[in-house]
Amino acid sequence: MKAATLRTYISVHTWVGIVAGFFLFIAFYAGSVTLFHEELHAWETPLAQAAAPQRDPQALIDAVLQAHPKAKDMFFLRLPSKTAPEMVLEFDQRHFRFDASGKLEEFHERSQLVDFIYRLHYTAGLPNSWGIYVLGVVCILYGLALASGVIIYAPSFVKDLFALRIGKNIKRMWQDAHNAIGILSLPFHLMYAWSSAVLALGIILLAPFQYMVFDGKLLQLVGQDINAAAPPKASGTAAPLMPAAQLLAEVQRAAPGIEIETMVYRQAGDANAQLQAYGPMHQKTVASIGAVVLNASSGKVQRAMMPENFSPGTRFLRSLQSLHFASFGDMAVRWMYFILGLAGAFLFYSGNLLWIEARRKRQKLVQPRSGKLMAQATLGVCLGCVAGVSAVFLANKLGPAGQLPLWETRSYYAVFFGCVLWAFARPPARAAHELLMLCAALTLAVPLAHWWNTGLNPLLALSQGDGIVTGVAVIALLLATLYWKMARAALQRGHHGDPHSVWSLRRPTQQAAEVQQAA
Repeated sequence: MKAATLRTYISVHTWVGIVAGFFLFIAFYAGSVTLFHEELHAWETPLAQAAAPQRDPQALIDAVLQAHPKAKDMFFLRLPSKTAPEMVLEFDQRHFRFDASGKLEEFHERSQLVDFIYRLHYTAGLPNSWGIYVLGVVCILYGLALASGVIIYAPSFVKDLFALRIGKNIKRMWQDAHNAIGILSLPFHLMYAWSSAVLALGIILLAPFQYMVFDGKLLQLVGQDINAAAPPKASGTAAPLMPAAQLLAEVQRAAPGIEIETMVYRQAGDANAQLQAYGPMHQKTVASIGAVVLNASSGKVQRAMMPENFSPGTRFLRSLQSLHFASFGDMAVRWMYFILGLAGAFLFYSGNLLWIEARRKRQKLVQPRSGKLMAQATLGVCLGCVAGVSAVFLANKLGPAGQLPLWETRSYYAVFFGCVLWAFARPPARAAHELLMLCAALTLAVPLAHWWNTGLNPLLALSQGDGIVTGVAVIALLLATLYWKMARAALQRGHHGDPHSVWSLRRPTQQAAEVQQAA
């Protein structure tokens, strides 16, 4: 490859990576946490709530429809599961359940910890209405950075794949780590760049074909591949709902082995009432979520979607979703995704550090201002996200009851923006040490806060068969230890590293005296 062409690819890889890197760090770090969505939902749920008695689903449906007739247009019924053992009916962002005495009550979700971190994953903290589209564009840039990176480093792929040269040359060590993680996890990153762009921008990407090629009929053609069924139109003829227990029996006959988790009702009380029932099929396929569509008044099955009879379009979309959310292969796959996700976050963090090192003037006391600003921005955004996510976990256990969702949201943004301001107010080396210590302290405090709030320590939880509490504590301890070691390394480099680096703690006058003395 010509030198000029290689420089072009390096520029593309560098600048595209920098632009996308800040967003992607947040997406990958938060996404790694939400891989254990169900387990963390159990962690955030108080034990007393989990022990509430359960009743017939139809009783809850009838009670809500009687109290709130508008719910008939559309409502969701979440059936009890191992990690969420409470039956909840939801419509128009309102939640209903039976209390301990059997009385219908409307309630606000006690916590939205996992849901908030999941929104953080696909919006990077931007407003929901347009943040997902920004992340979709970022993922397209992400794919461009991956392609250019492969072209740049393909010639030295075999030679440098397992090279990790630890020593005084910090830039080379970071470069080796960045390249090794990037190449070894390349299939994982290609899948995420592709699936994220499709899932975030799918409708927008279809728009040119919808209006310029298919004369406005494309969505009709692919509609059955995207959704189990179109929403029904009311007939105007009243008809009672078939009891939920009978409808569930019909679902099991249509899709043997399906484990129903969610029931979606539309036009309840009408002759055209519709039920869409969703749940895993527990089959050894990538796409294992099944769906059955019935007339909720007559019980007649209108469509049964099972992995063995998926259309090519449905199989593609469901498989892409399963690959993206690691909803196949059980816990082993999710742990692998968790490790790769954290490694991916490190990839974007290290990429920015390499940019700073590449522009360092080795023999000059005064470094380019761009290097210092990039160092401060990288520390503020990346470490602000890490500290902010830990702060959300703490708010879940230490915030006032009844206001946890508000405290969880505010705690993240307060810590995040506080870290950004601190990073720009302090020298990069000082900020790196202080913010990493903050990350370590907040992360270590997570299992302690749970212990204080519930009285259940990790060892006692393990002896009682609660591996979730113990798992969160172990991961928090490991991550806190990692952040503490990184903080010590940052301080050590500041005192004893290259005096001309933006990461040095020595003042220019002190550096000049040392240079003069050495001469």
